[in-house]
Amino acid sequence: MAERHLFSNRMGFILATAGAAVGLGNIWRFPYLAAEYGGGIFLLIYLLLVVTLGFTIMITEIAIGRSTGCGVLGAFAKISKKWRFIGYLSLMVPCIILPYYSVIGGWVMKYGFEFITGGGAFIAADATGFFNAFTQSVASPIFWAVVFILITGVIMLFGVQKGIERTARVLMPILILMLIGLAIYCICMPGGLDGLWYYLYPDFSKFSFDAVVAAMGQLFYSLTLGFGVMITYGSYLAKKENLEKSVHTIEIFDTSVALLSGLLIVPAVFVFSGGSPESLGAGPGLMFHALPQVFETFPGGDIVGALFFICVFFAALTSAICLYEVPVAAIMEKFNVKRYVSVGIVTVFTILIAVIVCLGYNVLDFVVLNGYNILDMLDFFSNCIVLPVVAILTCILIGWIVKPKVVIDEIEDGGHTFKMKKVYLVVLKFIAPIAITLILLSNFI
Repeated sequence: MAERHLFSNRMGFILATAGAAVGLGNIWRFPYLAAEYGGGIFLLIYLLLVVTLGFTIMITEIAIGRSTGCGVLGAFAKISKKWRFIGYLSLMVPCIILPYYSVIGGWVMKYGFEFITGGGAFIAADATGFFNAFTQSVASPIFWAVVFILITGVIMLFGVQKGIERTARVLMPILILMLIGLAIYCICMPGGLDGLWYYLYPDFSKFSFDAVVAAMGQLFYSLTLGFGVMITYGSYLAKKENLEKSVHTIEIFDTSVALLSGLLIVPAVFVFSGGSPESLGAGPGLMFHALPQVFETFPGGDIVGALFFICVFFAALTSAICLYEVPVAAIMEKFNVKRYVSVGIVTVFTILIAVIVCLGYNVLDFVVLNGYNILDMLDFFSNCIVLPVVAILTCILIGWIVKPKVVIDEIEDGGHTFKMKKVYLVVLKFIAPIAITLILLSNFI
């Protein structure tokens, strides 16, 4: 059996796991969903879901990993051989997401490079045209995606403490400081306070079922639930650590970054456009289309833009690390090989699929399904089908088949008191399966 390393302490685990959760979804997806679904009311719904549904699924996955001491494949096999297929379904998610996530990470690196070298004004002059020309070219997107993948792969070679934990310890505090600084800058600009009010004030007249579904979907994407990540990272956590406290800390960290990102992006759009519905509803384009124009209205726009895309790169890198670790750990366990062999296999696979994703914007642009290009197809299949199915099956397995005692005993191991035990049982057995099923059905609709 390949040697299994542990995180050095609870804080190392928290920073690494929070780094896994904090990613592109926090930086660009959370703000545009908040803007689209009513600002403050979306935030309120999301926060309620974090402390109930999010807490339940996360602590379940981490406890499964720590109790079995295995990655996603071995963990489910140990719990129930009849349900071991959940492990393979879960493994599919990061394997599908990592290649196209790396492509987007490459886009972020390209934009960061342009701003660092003084090209911000050129991008702002025709932000949409620049983005389309870049993504539709053949060589440049592939180059940046491969660079992003290789950087992540090198970090992975150093293992848990020297690679994942050390990187998270450095990058996470830097990311937080940058987001705080940029958010304060945007709020203080003319019109920024209007954006702040829109973002934070809960207008209950904008409450809707769609807002709840969107918030639940964001919860899973943001906290990387159902990816096998929390199970894998949980297997690296020492028995002495308090699981309940660790999960609460991770949730606070992840949610804080999402809130900070909204405090940056939503007021910035108000500064630039006055908060027009078209601008607030721009979706993912807020980052690559609108923000370069916003940065150019600031004094030292290239510096501000460079700092922002460095933040986004850090977030993308830490999440890519966790996506890498799931298949790397699975291959090490399944075939009893060294880490460098497993990392090499995952790297080659990721590069090959990432190249195909890049070509989906040019050479392979004829590959379209229901209006989806290759990247969109991979995103829909992984996030909208496989991920909810994995989460539902996990709740059923722990809540009704092997019984919650398996997880509760692990949480209380070492004399720790499980303060939210009653809430956990209700959410795990009843609320979570129903809520996730609604997400799955709404995605199909």
